[in-house]
Amino acid sequence: MTTLTIILIILGIIILYIILAYNKLVRLKMRIDNAWSQIDVQLKRRYNLIPNLVKTVKGYVKHERKTFENVTKARSEMLNAKTIPKKAQAENMMSSALKSIFAIAENYPDLKANENFKMLQEELAGTESKIAYARQFYNDNVMALNTSIQTFPTKIIASLFNFKEREFFKAQGKEREVVQVDFE
Repeated sequence: MTTLTIILIILGIIILYIILAYNKLVRLKMRIDNAWSQIDVQLKRRYNLIPNLVKTVKGYVKHERKTFENVTKARSEMLNAKTIPKKAQAENMMSSALKSIFAIAENYPDLKANENFKMLQEELAGTESKIAYARQFYNDNVMALNTSIQTFPTKIIASLFNFKEREFFKAQGKEREVVQVDFE
């Protein structure tokens, strides 16, 4: 083997590694975009179910105005959020507001027995589970991309092709607390 052959083999291996690393980073980026789209789909579903839930509950619980205002505000925040961190914050706000509605429902046996409320509650519970799974899937893929971007030698390829780390979807402040419902 000549020196030229050895150099060409080494160069070929380096080029192959660059291609494989680049493709891995692109796949991870696409998974994150897909995961966020899945979260968006579930948030839209929940967003569409909320007016029906509020309407059903309002008929039974006329004096819980503040809770309904919080749900309306959270729904509006979700509609206006444009960035992933803002959408995450609005989603957390909505989760908190929905917990308040379900906590209120516990004190109204007629409401809990209402078929429409039961159906909406089941659909929202299923949607909440899907959102939680989609958030976990999103965060797992963010972790994989961020790890790849931070580890050597992929870090070099990531910086050459301008791959950036992504933010995790996380609960903040009040969203981490247990919802307290006060009937006084």
